[in-house]
Amino acid sequence: MKKFYTLLLLTFSYITSGQVVINELDSDTPSTDDKEFIELKSTTPNFPLDGYVLVFFNGNATSTTANKSYYTIDLDGLTTDANGIVLIGNSLVSPSPDKIFPDNIIQNGADGVGLYLGNSSDFPDDTLATTTNLIDALMYDTKDADATALMALLGVSVQYDEGQNSLQTTQSIQRKNDGTYETKNPTPGANNDGSGIIFNGISITANTVNKNEGDSFPITFTIQTNVTSDLTFTFTLNNSFFTSADFSGNTTVLIPSGSNTFTTTITLIDDVLNEGDEVLKIKIGAIPVQYKKLNDNIEIRVVDNDFTVAPFGTPLNPTYGIVSSTAPAGYYASLEGLSGAALKQAIQDIIANPAVVHAHNYGDIIDILKTADQNPLNSNEVWLMYVEQGRSKLEFQDTGINTGKWNREHIYPQSRGGFTDGTESIPDGINFWLPTNADDILAGHADAHHLRAEDGAQNSLRNNNDYGLTGYNGPSGTKGSWKGDVARSVFYMAVRYNALSIVNGDIADTTVGQLGDLASLLTWNTLDPADDFEMNRNNYIYTWQVNRNPFIDYPDLANYIWGAKAGQTWHFNLSNPDFVNLKVTLYPNPAQKSITISGLNEEANIEIYNSLGAKILEQKIYGETKLAIDFPTGVYYAKIHSEDKTVVKKLLIE
Repeated sequence: MKKFYTLLLLTFSYITSGQVVINELDSDTPSTDDKEFIELKSTTPNFPLDGYVLVFFNGNATSTTANKSYYTIDLDGLTTDANGIVLIGNSLVSPSPDKIFPDNIIQNGADGVGLYLGNSSDFPDDTLATTTNLIDALMYDTKDADATALMALLGVSVQYDEGQNSLQTTQSIQRKNDGTYETKNPTPGANNDGSGIIFNGISITANTVNKNEGDSFPITFTIQTNVTSDLTFTFTLNNSFFTSADFSGNTTVLIPSGSNTFTTTITLIDDVLNEGDEVLKIKIGAIPVQYKKLNDNIEIRVVDNDFTVAPFGTPLNPTYGIVSSTAPAGYYASLEGLSGAALKQAIQDIIANPAVVHAHNYGDIIDILKTADQNPLNSNEVWLMYVEQGRSKLEFQDTGINTGKWNREHIYPQSRGGFTDGTESIPDGINFWLPTNADDILAGHADAHHLRAEDGAQNSLRNNNDYGLTGYNGPSGTKGSWKGDVARSVFYMAVRYNALSIVNGDIADTTVGQLGDLASLLTWNTLDPADDFEMNRNNYIYTWQVNRNPFIDYPDLANYIWGAKAGQTWHFNLSNPDFVNLKVTLYPNPAQKSITISGLNEEANIEIYNSLGAKILEQKIYGETKLAIDFPTGVYYAKIHSEDKTVVKKLLIE
């Protein structure tokens, strides 16, 4: 059952005559939890809330943060309205909240929230619940058992179930006049019993589809009831880097007496500057007290058409040899002539050198990825690895909702690596770093060589699975352009950190320090060779971490450590299969029943692999050769080896 515990301290001596209680809470809203809110009520209208703070507590008894705070809201500057109500919630709550907090921030329970005298600084995260300076407390759940330990700490005895009517996502918990609570349809911004002043609502209507520089679009303001005298107010569009220099149009609203609507047209300035994509925010200014904003802070993405295009390709349409390694001369010299364990150790001595390598934090990764994973086709986007597409850098996921957003994907999962939340989330910048070494596993949490920009929902689907075999093989319908990138990142991690390894087969998702499947990753390393996109990100990450991914600079190193050449002596002049200079043509592509291979002067060997890395054909060929194929529709890879040179061609079968 979901219950709510409430404590009303009737004997508390208030700073003024106003008594404040928690009036309504909606912790679980449909789908994406983007309409959560909490409402307070004072017995005195227009009551200032300076000196008050809301503190949310985790009631999960099995958690390491049980009975401790996870989020605070400082109420300084807020004042209740003529009904004694103040509304705090997500931006989509209507009427518009007096203070906005991020989507999906309130836990569903069993949890608690307390209203205290104090400031947010008095309750840093993981502060144990207390009754000291407590004004009111509510305990709630969504069909969970009572959180008795947290109840005791807050001094309450009843917990309320937001889902008691089996409608937990569409109902809220509301205070009744007798001080108890009931569950019913939400009434944000109004008295729960329907009494009190009814405000005249103002709503904003605008098409929020992404706009391009140069576009014009209307904004309409509508009043619920015709005004009885002229109503004038202003609105703004300014937001962060989007300023008045980025648009033209009237931002003063005038609704004449007897009317209820006003429309203005805004034109976005098409300049010649690449300022990056921006977000404008339609925000209503001050309005008379008899009005309420039914919505506000309407965001619209403005796409900058002055982006730049890189000289190299995306992983989906790769180029090779355009971007050169920036490794200093002699960076890998110590590897020459080594083999086996000595070779692996020498690599680690370079990339985990405590005298050289810098460790940054998880907050810095956002800035690193915006450059390292920049979409070659559009400098204002990042390239999303698994889904093989670009997305605006603006769309980084900064709330609990990942739809349409990108976030940071750990190729070697946090839980599998043993470095979950191992570094801070507040960025320090390139000039602030910590020393590190091969035993510093927590540094793996923010090691950019295995972190990639990724679609938020796809990142969640990948979870902490292995790669290959029955593990993760990417979204259906994509081309697998990321597979070699993944392999080389895992190889790096397995050498960089003593606690990590790669193994054959699929491993239990709870296994720490091991990731599979080695055989699949070795195949992917060959079929999806390192390209200019990878070399570019390797070069950029080097400027931060002062180490490189050797398996991008020399992909064949993996075979000398784990693959068919394991135990053989490493020599640089034998190190790189030549993916560029073997001039082989494969046509038609896409193909149906046959393909022709031309450009060979010597005997060669062709191997064809499916998108999962399984070899489905191997044959000797000489000169121009026509090869019959009878494969299902899909993506394949043809690996052709001749004269100590190898080329891999992507082949589409229709």
